Amino acid sequence: MDFQDEARAIHPELVALRRLLHRNPERGNQLPQTQAAVLRALDGLPLDVTTGTSLTSVVAVLHGTSHVGSVEAHGTRPTVLLRADMDGLPVVEETGLDYASVNGSMHACGHDLHTAGLVGAARLLSAHVDQLPGDVVFMFQPGEENPGGAEPMIAEGLLTITGRKPDAAYGIHVFTSEPAGQWMLRPNTLMAGCLELIITVHGRGGHGSTPYATVDPVPVAAEIVLALQSYVTRRVNVFDPVVITVGEIHAGTAMNIIPDVATLTASVRVLSKASAAQLDKDLPRLAEGISGAHGCTADVTLRTVYPATVNDPAETAFVVDELSRLHGTDRVVIMDEPRMGSEDFSFVLDEVPGAYFFLGAHPDPLPEVPPTNHSAKALFDDAVLADQSATLAQLAFTKIDLLARASLA
Repeated sequence: MDFQDEARAIHPELVALRRLLHRNPERGNQLPQTQAAVLRALDGLPLDVTTGTSLTSVVAVLHGTSHVGSVEAHGTRPTVLLRADMDGLPVVEETGLDYASVNGSMHACGHDLHTAGLVGAARLLSAHVDQLPGDVVFMFQPGEENPGGAEPMIAEGLLTITGRKPDAAYGIHVFTSEPAGQWMLRPNTLMAGCLELIITVHGRGGHGSTPYATVDPVPVAAEIVLALQSYVTRRVNVFDPVVITVGEIHAGTAMNIIPDVATLTASVRVLSKASAAQLDKDLPRLAEGISGAHGCTADVTLRTVYPATVNDPAETAFVVDELSRLHGTDRVVIMDEPRMGSEDFSFVLDEVPGAYFFLGAHPDPLPEVPPTNHSAKALFDDAVLADQSATLAQLAFTKIDLLARASLA
């Protein structure tokens, strides 16, 4: 089976859907317009469609009809999950595109391409339902950018919707900083886990002219910010890196008032559970120690937002083989290192063996310093939609076929 010609045939319709979504981005776990657009795009296909209860997710299941009796007689029915995220970002678009968003949000991370690409895969596979000896679960997820949609979808039964967990799960993420058509992936850890660190320093406020009569939490918080950077360079194994970025500092209400409290919030990126465990032990000690040295106290919370995204080595090898066969080895890059960004498809890959991989999507020519995902100037070439749809469909079809044949051997 080769879906590429069929994907090229439906490409104009996928572009239209992608641009409709791009004009109307929504954020978070409640995306009513986006959900409605996806449901319209799937209408008429032989799918069992379920929508979320606590969030506007869409889960569509395609039940293949090839060799059903024989496969079920052996007690197995192969299942593959394919995933797309649907939400945008709180970014005011500055691309100048004629289909640019005007509502103050933006698909600056390419989730509009992810959604349209998965709709394309659903259409391609549905056209061959009679040749498919298993089930495909299409996961349309809100809230990837926050507060996180994968966990509530799993809680609502995503991974058991066919009666058993999927045998494999795959997803694609486009990148505007890479040339269109280039595929990138690696086995094992692909992307970092994300933790949220909140440190609240408690002092004793008073008048700005008499700091000696107060216990000022502001310089203590500033010292903690610097100490976090020193901690990363001196206490963390360079071969298991950690990134700590303090993105928020809040203290005070006026220039001449020393506040009672100063709070800082940081994102923490880790590549291993060992690093996360070390930070959970060390960071409260660091903040409490610095605060105590200055007569303050500190409350510290460190919570996991997303675990690291870890690709199954065997599934990664399968994806590499399929990408190379479909698109040529010159378009497939095995990454040397993980990326320190985070992704909540990690929750699925914690439960199901699979692979997440990247697709370059910047329109030619690639500038010397291209915009990155999340930039107000991020540009994505919707010419990659056909390859994206064909690749997802091919992975699901080939994996199910291989599993079905193995079960019948």
